[in-house]
Amino acid sequence: MLDSTRIDNLPSAPGVYLMKGKDGQVLYVGKARELKKRVRSYFTAARDARYHIRFLMERVADIQVIVTDTENEALILENTLIKRYRPRYNFNLRDDKTYFSLRLDPTEEFPRLGIVRKVPRDGARYFGPYASAAAAREVLKQLYKIFPLRHYPLETCRRRRRPCLFHQLRQCSAPCHGLISPQDYAALVDGATLFLSGRSNELVRLFRQRMETAAGKEEYETAARYRDLLQAIRTTVEKQKMVSHAGDTDVTGFHRDGNRMELSLLFIRGGSLIGSRSYSLAWELDDAEGIASFLREYYSGEVMIPDELLVPLPLPESDAFAEFLGVKRGKRVAVAHPLRGTKLELVRLAEKNAATSAREKEQRAADSRTILAELQERLHLPRPPRRIECYDISNLQGGEAVGSGVAFADGRPDKANYRRYRIRTVSGANDFAMLHEVLSRRFGHQQEDAERPDLIIIDGGPGQLNVLTAVLRDLGVDDVAAASLAKSRVDREMAATEIRRSDERVFLPGRKNPVVLRQNSSPLLLLARIRDEAHRFAITYHKTLRSKASLTSKLDEIPGVGTVRKKSLLRHFGSLKRITAATAEELAGVPGITGELARTIHHHLATDKKGGT
Repeated sequence: MLDSTRIDNLPSAPGVYLMKGKDGQVLYVGKARELKKRVRSYFTAARDARYHIRFLMERVADIQVIVTDTENEALILENTLIKRYRPRYNFNLRDDKTYFSLRLDPTEEFPRLGIVRKVPRDGARYFGPYASAAAAREVLKQLYKIFPLRHYPLETCRRRRRPCLFHQLRQCSAPCHGLISPQDYAALVDGATLFLSGRSNELVRLFRQRMETAAGKEEYETAARYRDLLQAIRTTVEKQKMVSHAGDTDVTGFHRDGNRMELSLLFIRGGSLIGSRSYSLAWELDDAEGIASFLREYYSGEVMIPDELLVPLPLPESDAFAEFLGVKRGKRVAVAHPLRGTKLELVRLAEKNAATSAREKEQRAADSRTILAELQERLHLPRPPRRIECYDISNLQGGEAVGSGVAFADGRPDKANYRRYRIRTVSGANDFAMLHEVLSRRFGHQQEDAERPDLIIIDGGPGQLNVLTAVLRDLGVDDVAAASLAKSRVDREMAATEIRRSDERVFLPGRKNPVVLRQNSSPLLLLARIRDEAHRFAITYHKTLRSKASLTSKLDEIPGVGTVRKKSLLRHFGSLKRITAATAEELAGVPGITGELARTIHHHLATDKKGGT
């Protein structure tokens, strides 16, 4: 327990406090409008009623404070220190990459929409967020039917001899081939912007006015086009659920179960609910402080910041947080805790989503525990295989050989711990030796501090399993179980009328006969999923290296083509395939490529192409 005199001497000023353990490790970073008041609250008798605080305070041996001039400075400093120390008792969001937004840069010639993960402040317009790329693509699919904007980079389209297939489907206006004027294309961009901003009523009024103007001038084809656009907009808008008359709003709800907090975010854009996202996080302090900590870290990333943020509880230092959001967005942001009306209903809807998400995750966790317990029993493991790793090799006759390692935690992919290995010591097509190298690198002395799996599986039969067990034995790894999973084989007798497949089999060390799990059972499907994921990961890396090697070798073999000219060619044409298909005259149009060098490149690639065929 800290000396009470020390706490009494803390300043009554805004700042940041760092709670540290006996070894000096930072356990928690917080901010406060009044440092003395906030820190003292952790040591009062009332805090005993907040059972979740006990777990933190029992570990605190020292508290360091940093005074700032303003609350906003304290918030910014808190964010910086959390990213630096990654304290155990602060939130650590790692999956914001799963958000997608639509980006439109109005400064481009004939602007187009693209799907992006991050929302930097680069002057472009962003719409969303959407929970997946599929959801964003579905929005684009519907949008292109109303506003036929271009789909591909302008230079790529202009190199085509005719407009793309989307133009024939009436989902692209083909500005690259001059089939629409800049003024008419700008009108499409304005319409798409209004539509994505949720200002459909304004868009309907605008298009109705243009339709009536065109009809008054007896421009009936133009009037008919606007009539069709109006009908398409009405049909699309009718499918959207209107929840509010507000603009862009994010709504936060939470559900608490012991030291687990489930948080749900609802995204309302232009009055329509377009998506939601839930987070399940460990939290042992106050609810309001947990929500504030989550929101500060979430909005510190490159995400869209709305006009208004609705929260289920009054947040500590909410004015400073609103100021922080406003500075980051470049425009005022309201942070509100509604007590009645439609906004309160939205918060309750978010809380209902959080509770539902918590129940679903608990059910999935229970199912996962059941599957892992069954695996433990059938494979005679000393403990449930909560962490499973799988390794695979990919090469083409020994060339560009790579290995992959994937990790699953509690039955779910742990992609942060996926690993790729370029084979260094093996030449020729020797999968056994390559596997030996990969496993040695994974469990060698330099990896002693890495988290050990409960089970390692290898794709293959007894031969691959023997390599795995030999490496583990050589490295003194005796606390990791091993198994190999052999794919099913086709068994067909000459006189048979049907093709039969054998069962997938699991081989264990020291056991001659394989373990045959019930086909299509959950434990077998989990093992097969992990094996297939390792294979996919290895194949993807192998193809990437082969593509780079092919591209590098073909261009680097041409005299006079160095790094700068190679980059110019790729930047201009986009791919080796298009460079190969280009004429000498087209090659000469690339900056830095003379006429003579263009003929040399064309001759070399044409000769190489004939030789390849």
